[in-house]
Amino acid sequence: MSYGKKVWIFPDAELPPVGANLIPGHESVIITNVGDQVANIKFTLLYTDKEPVSFTTQVEARRVRCLRTNKACDFGQFTAAFEEQYAIMLESDVPVVAQYGRAEPRTVNFYTTPGYCE
Repeated sequence: MSYGKKVWIFPDAELPPVGANLIPGHESVIITNVGDQVANIKFTLLYTDKEPVSFTTQVEARRVRCLRTNKACDFGQFTAAFEEQYAIMLESDVPVVAQYGRAEPRTVNFYTTPGYCE
Protein backbone atom coordinates (compact mmCIF):
# COMPACT_ATOMS: atom_id res chain seq x y z
CA MET A 1 0.00 0.00 0.00
CA SER A 2 1.31 3.46 -0.82
CA TYR A 3 0.55 6.60 1.15
CA GLY A 4 0.56 10.13 -0.14
CA LYS A 5 0.19 11.94 -3.42
CA LYS A 6 2.53 12.97 -6.23
CA VAL A 7 1.54 16.65 -6.53
CA TRP A 8 1.21 19.13 -3.67
CA ILE A 9 0.51 22.88 -3.86
CA PHE A 10 0.97 25.40 -1.06
CA PRO A 11 -0.59 28.66 -2.29
CA ASP A 12 0.28 30.93 0.66
CA ALA A 13 4.04 30.98 1.17
CA GLU A 14 5.85 33.96 2.70
CA LEU A 15 8.98 34.10 4.82
CA PRO A 16 8.04 36.39 7.74
CA PRO A 17 10.54 38.94 9.05
CA VAL A 18 11.82 39.18 12.61
CA GLY A 19 8.91 39.86 14.92
CA ALA A 20 8.06 40.39 18.57
CA ASN A 21 11.03 40.14 20.95
CA LEU A 22 13.38 39.71 17.96
CA ILE A 23 12.02 36.22 17.28
CA PRO A 24 13.02 35.22 13.72
CA GLY A 25 10.31 34.00 11.40
CA HIS A 26 10.76 30.84 9.39
CA GLU A 27 8.94 28.57 7.01
CA SER A 28 9.56 25.05 5.82
CA VAL A 29 8.21 22.25 3.68
CA ILE A 30 8.19 18.86 5.36
CA ILE A 31 8.10 15.77 3.12
CA THR A 32 7.51 12.23 4.36
CA ASN A 33 8.35 9.31 2.11
CA VAL A 34 7.04 6.06 3.62
CA GLY A 35 7.70 4.09 0.44
CA ASP A 36 10.57 1.78 -0.49
CA GLN A 37 11.97 4.03 -3.27
CA VAL A 38 13.80 7.36 -3.18
CA ALA A 39 11.41 10.23 -3.96
CA ASN A 40 12.72 12.57 -6.66
CA ILE A 41 11.12 15.92 -5.94
CA LYS A 42 10.73 18.90 -8.27
CA PHE A 43 9.87 22.22 -6.61
CA THR A 44 8.40 25.06 -8.66
CA LEU A 45 8.12 28.47 -6.99
CA LEU A 46 5.44 30.78 -8.42
CA TYR A 47 5.65 34.50 -7.72
CA THR A 48 3.30 37.47 -7.99
CA ASP A 49 5.66 39.57 -10.10
CA LYS A 50 8.32 37.36 -11.75
CA GLU A 51 8.67 34.13 -13.69
CA PRO A 52 8.50 30.76 -11.89
CA VAL A 53 11.73 28.94 -10.98
CA SER A 54 12.33 25.23 -10.40
CA PHE A 55 14.84 22.99 -8.65
CA THR A 56 15.05 19.35 -7.61
CA THR A 57 15.88 17.41 -4.48
CA GLN A 58 15.36 13.93 -3.03
CA VAL A 59 13.84 12.30 0.02
CA GLU A 60 15.23 8.87 0.85
CA ALA A 61 12.93 5.86 1.25
CA ARG A 62 11.20 5.57 4.64
CA ARG A 63 12.46 9.01 5.70
CA VAL A 64 11.21 12.50 6.49
CA ARG A 65 12.92 15.69 5.32
CA CYS A 66 12.35 19.25 6.49
CA LEU A 67 13.39 21.88 3.94
CA ARG A 68 13.77 25.43 5.23
CA THR A 69 12.94 27.95 2.51
CA ASN A 70 15.61 30.42 3.68
CA LYS A 71 18.47 27.89 3.80
CA ALA A 72 20.70 27.51 0.74
CA CYS A 73 21.40 23.88 1.73
CA ASP A 74 17.65 23.19 1.18
CA PHE A 75 16.43 25.71 -1.44
CA GLY A 76 19.73 26.50 -3.18
CA GLN A 77 19.86 29.81 -5.01
CA PHE A 78 16.09 30.15 -4.68
CA THR A 79 15.99 30.87 -0.95
CA ALA A 80 12.97 32.89 0.10
CA ALA A 81 13.15 36.64 0.62
CA PHE A 82 11.49 38.16 3.68
CA GLU A 83 7.83 39.13 3.09
CA GLU A 84 7.79 38.00 -0.55
CA GLN A 85 4.48 36.37 -1.48
CA TYR A 86 4.80 33.18 -3.53
CA ALA A 87 3.37 29.69 -3.94
CA ILE A 88 5.10 26.31 -3.86
CA MET A 89 4.31 23.38 -6.15
CA LEU A 90 5.93 20.05 -5.28
CA GLU A 91 5.94 17.18 -7.79
CA SER A 92 7.25 13.72 -6.86
CA ASP A 93 7.82 10.58 -8.90
CA VAL A 94 6.47 8.46 -6.02
CA PRO A 95 3.67 9.25 -3.53
CA VAL A 96 4.74 11.40 -0.56
CA VAL A 97 2.99 13.31 2.20
CA ALA A 98 3.87 17.00 2.34
CA GLN A 99 3.14 19.81 4.75
CA TYR A 100 3.95 23.52 4.89
CA GLY A 101 4.77 25.22 8.18
CA ARG A 102 5.40 28.85 9.09
CA ALA A 103 6.44 30.49 12.35
CA GLU A 104 4.81 33.91 12.26
CA PRO A 105 6.52 36.04 14.92
CA ARG A 106 4.63 39.24 14.02
CA THR A 107 1.62 37.70 15.74
CA VAL A 108 3.50 34.98 17.66
CA ASN A 109 1.78 32.14 15.83
CA PHE A 110 2.89 28.92 14.22
CA TYR A 111 0.79 27.02 11.79
CA THR A 112 1.01 24.15 9.36
CA THR A 113 -1.12 23.15 6.42
CA PRO A 114 -1.21 20.00 4.29
CA GLY A 115 -1.86 22.00 1.08
CA TYR A 116 -3.74 20.82 -1.97
CA CYS A 117 -2.78 17.43 -3.38
CA GLU A 118 -3.56 15.13 -6.29
